[in-house]
Amino acid sequence: MSQRTTLPPHRTAGAPPAAREPAHVPVADVVRGGLVEGVHHGSVVVLAADGSVAFQAGDIEAAFYPRSALKPVQAVGLLRAGLPPLDDPSLALVAASHSGEERHLATTRGILAAGDLTEDELRNVPDLPYDPAERDEWLRRGLGPTRLAQNCSGKHAAMLLTCRTRGWDLDGYLDPGHPLQRELAATVEDLTGQGIARVTVDGCGAPLFSVSLHGLTRAAARLATAAPGTEEGRVAHAMRTHPEMVSGSRRDVARLVRAVPGLLAKDGFEGVQIAALPDGRAVGVKIADGGDRARMPVTAAALARCGVDPGVLAPFATTPVIGGGTPVGSLRATKALAP
Repeated sequence: MSQRTTLPPHRTAGAPPAAREPAHVPVADVVRGGLVEGVHHGSVVVLAADGSVAFQAGDIEAAFYPRSALKPVQAVGLLRAGLPPLDDPSLALVAASHSGEERHLATTRGILAAGDLTEDELRNVPDLPYDPAERDEWLRRGLGPTRLAQNCSGKHAAMLLTCRTRGWDLDGYLDPGHPLQRELAATVEDLTGQGIARVTVDGCGAPLFSVSLHGLTRAAARLATAAPGTEEGRVAHAMRTHPEMVSGSRRDVARLVRAVPGLLAKDGFEGVQIAALPDGRAVGVKIADGGDRARMPVTAAALARCGVDPGVLAPFATTPVIGGGTPVGSLRATKALAP
């Protein structure tokens, strides 16, 4: 893969965010027996329906890597680049970090078959299913890591199908200089409204574009408010109607989407979360230490600032802290995040 670390900004994009050490702040407390035992730092942004910043904590303008929270934007980029029409479950899987359930594997096979492609042509890293129950069953059956089971296989299958449709080289589809990746970079810059600060390699092997948390959240709002039939609207509709394809049947993001009407949401490794409502209110979360346990309580607090019913958010607002097999405290957002 090319060692390219920067890309020229798309002509409609603003300047890239600053590549600096982010000034994160406390966003979640770990409380055990009435005392704060630990603190997670991070950054949070809440956008109003008009796109203005309604609340922020930490550093929302520093360049960072969105990880898989960028996949909905990349899915839009694939449609713009010529990805053939897919049904909604398949399109949702293109934006997914899936759990490795059989429906995820079967749908990925279907995307590959649409281009007369095989699993051998995937270039993502082989892995076991992401969901612990699926992984245990996989191992019980004596199966090992595969590219199909890896949580990004839907995106990679769609990348290959797009290349097949456009007549582009298949072997080099993960190179940042490949026509496909340059098209995806242009979509990232268009929807975030800013240039890409750095390009590196994601865990699955695909190019990973750095933007700011503010820019990423702005892109989520653009998808959530998009008109039906547009590329953005098609991805948003697929993700809203098939959240278990975007994650999995036992994942907190799918439950959150089912609980909040019209919500668009996507998580990413290293403690990243975006969520956006149909009127453009949106939140972005980055947990500095990458701790996934703080991601959802902080997201729930941010959504409460968007006016989402606290009763609906209650199951997501805290995580139990266990002592001796029973709850003795909780992980919760800091008081500074409360509406």
